[in-house]
Amino acid sequence: MDCGLGIDPRPAIKKAMRLTPFLALCTALVAFAAEPAKRPPNIVLLYSDDIGWGDLGCYGAKAIPTPNLDRLAAAGVRFTAGYCTSATCTPSRYSLLTGEYAWRRKGTGVLPGDANMIIKPGRPTMPASLAKLGYATGVVGKWHLGLGGESVDWNKPISPSPNQIGFSYSYIMAATGDRVPTVFVEDGTVVGLDPKDPIEVSYKNPFPGDPDLTTAAERAKLKMDWSHGHNMALVNGVGRIGWMKGGKAALWNDETMGDVFADKACAFIAANKAKPFFLYYASHENHVPRVHNPRYAGRTPLGPRGDAVVAFDDQVGRILAELDKQGLAENTLVIYTSDNGPVLDDGYKDQAVEKNQQAGHRPAGPFRGGKYSILEGGTRVGFIARWPGQAPAGQVSDALMSQVDLPAVFTKVAGGDPAEFLKLDGVDTSAALKGGAGRETVISSTQANTLSIRDARWKFIPGVGVPGKAKNTAANATGPFALVGSAEDLERDRREQSGPRLFDLLADPAERKNVAAENPEVVARLRAKLDEQKAKGVAQPLPR
Repeated sequence: MDCGLGIDPRPAIKKAMRLTPFLALCTALVAFAAEPAKRPPNIVLLYSDDIGWGDLGCYGAKAIPTPNLDRLAAAGVRFTAGYCTSATCTPSRYSLLTGEYAWRRKGTGVLPGDANMIIKPGRPTMPASLAKLGYATGVVGKWHLGLGGESVDWNKPISPSPNQIGFSYSYIMAATGDRVPTVFVEDGTVVGLDPKDPIEVSYKNPFPGDPDLTTAAERAKLKMDWSHGHNMALVNGVGRIGWMKGGKAALWNDETMGDVFADKACAFIAANKAKPFFLYYASHENHVPRVHNPRYAGRTPLGPRGDAVVAFDDQVGRILAELDKQGLAENTLVIYTSDNGPVLDDGYKDQAVEKNQQAGHRPAGPFRGGKYSILEGGTRVGFIARWPGQAPAGQVSDALMSQVDLPAVFTKVAGGDPAEFLKLDGVDTSAALKGGAGRETVISSTQANTLSIRDARWKFIPGVGVPGKAKNTAANATGPFALVGSAEDLERDRREQSGPRLFDLLADPAERKNVAAENPEVVARLRAKLDEQKAKGVAQPLPR
């Protein structure tokens, strides 16, 4: 072939054809390098305390304004069948962070303030999984999973702490506001402690000079009188569980606690905006004692309990505003949920029972039961997911969701492999955040390890053998708007505890009619599914 110049072009053409794919690849690589890869989403978990399904405006509350949580729901998916794993705080928090049902492990019941840490370093946890994926990981607020090893010396660096199980930053209270020690702990060290005034804690005996809060004279001095049990240490004018000596410079102020936690959460977001981060914000609201900033007084007709929910909503608003301020909202998954159902009188005379009844407010929504109860009001809680571009805005979903799945879900969302949590009790329900399906069944428990299992329609509760008295119902059980229904309901529940109970949740969400006898095949099916899970044992091996 000659093109008129005495030159055969074919070798050059062949060479060019050989080079073209290489040049194309180089061009693609240059373009890829020029366009930065989209970083994984930030994850913010907003965890309230003792706030019920019916306490939020987006779930039907009329007496409590919750504009920030309502805005979160309007911009994402609001689940109507979201569950914590237990009707009390410590076991729910254990399952939340480990992906394992707390009833499988001894020592995971409600802990005293001086308990040793029950999540051991080295085991799979939600924050450890995210840290391996390059996330900054922070916890702010209520911990209640124990601290330290065999014993805790509050005057020295404490280990293990949240920092040893995957959190790069922690600013926490050890347990709850009604338990000593009443101090904040930052990265394993008590905040503001004067070495000349060391802390001593006892859950057995008072210290010399402690006032006797059982006397009328001392009770008259309290900011909030106790109704049962909260009559040991006196801190900030409030009786607590347990006794404490020293550490005066480190004592928290109940009125400013919510602001302190919100400040620390916002500071964590600002400090880690340049990389993916996970923030576990575990508010103390509205756990007792409900002694909050005076600016919240009278915000609801429900007294301190209702006002505390408003305080929590304000904290949520501050965190959402910080995400907006830092330009992070569009690439942040925000999930709200609560550790268990609501409780009215939980140790202090704050008129929660009387004011809720007067206002007709039902903190558990349409459900019976509350904190401590295996009924729906104990474990069915608010569950909201906002994820711009992923979660359909304004969707209401009836997908079954459980907090035990969140370690697997967050790992998946962050681009990791959730296999270690799926080997435990977790299920990958990340599709539900985008409007898809959730779990097939949900297992719930009480502190006494009474278990229940539900599917899309039915809920089964095995018999417990000997009828017992339900905990914490006496003060909550009277009046038409009581948490657990009428006195007749209570007596019936007591009688029925010994035998199996089956409820059709679609027709009877308040669990008033036991239909076990009429549906033996459903009882058998759900019992078999529950027994299958129980057969894994109370101490199944942890993944390596």
